[in-house]
Amino acid sequence: MALLDGKVALVTGGGAGIGRGVVTSFVAEGAKVVVAEYDAERCADLRAEHHDVVVVPADVREKAQVLAAVEAAASAFGGLDILVNNAITLSPRLPLEQKTDEMLDGTLHSGLWAAWWAMRAVLPLMAARGGGSIVNFTSIDVQTGNWLNGDYIVAKSAVQGLTRSAAHEWGRYGIRVNAVAPAAMGTAFARYAAEDPGFAARSAALKPLGRNGDPEHDIAPAVVFLASEMSRFITGELLHVDGGLHIPGYQSRPADLAAFDGG
Repeated sequence: MALLDGKVALVTGGGAGIGRGVVTSFVAEGAKVVVAEYDAERCADLRAEHHDVVVVPADVREKAQVLAAVEAAASAFGGLDILVNNAITLSPRLPLEQKTDEMLDGTLHSGLWAAWWAMRAVLPLMAARGGGSIVNFTSIDVQTGNWLNGDYIVAKSAVQGLTRSAAHEWGRYGIRVNAVAPAAMGTAFARYAAEDPGFAARSAALKPLGRNGDPEHDIAPAVVFLASEMSRFITGELLHVDGGLHIPGYQSRPADLAAFDGG
């Protein structure tokens, strides 16, 4: 029997990168999947190839659209067992003093509020089925204080707190809540690599395993594990799936700070 056979999952931001890797892995393990995706056209092939995939156009910064995605899962498949909060929008990479209130607001809405709304909405659905699994994505940036990502770090720090709080309180419903801190060749990685030809090689060299993570083959299996009965006694956990990057960490101070000051 497949690890997720008969399970229903909702994955936000499942059209590309890590989210897409999670969706394809879930389907391979027998799950029915609802994908909440801002750019629904990126999921056209998923819909064509998998009859157990439903795509819901959704901007997770909008509460109504998050709730609609949860409702779509219940309507399409009769309930919900798994929630993966992956979607987030990224603001321009700038020093903390140059980040604007609007940037922080957008990042909090996509990275924190979206998870908050989705988690609270799926609670009755999961409780009705005797339990479920919620997997939130956070980041090693919370530990390293990565330069130029201040608003992102604020949001991901809050997600870690939300994960632990929900794990503690919702265990009484049989709901497990865990977080994954990945390092993979996702959408942001692809952009950085295109802008800087040496980025991928430097990133690989930082990791004890000496390579960069693949969204589908390296990150998604850990999410499958947390979503399945294999992790039935694990909750409130932060799992680094980063090739060991969290051990040495990394220095992210820009070489040319003057470039941000107009110098």
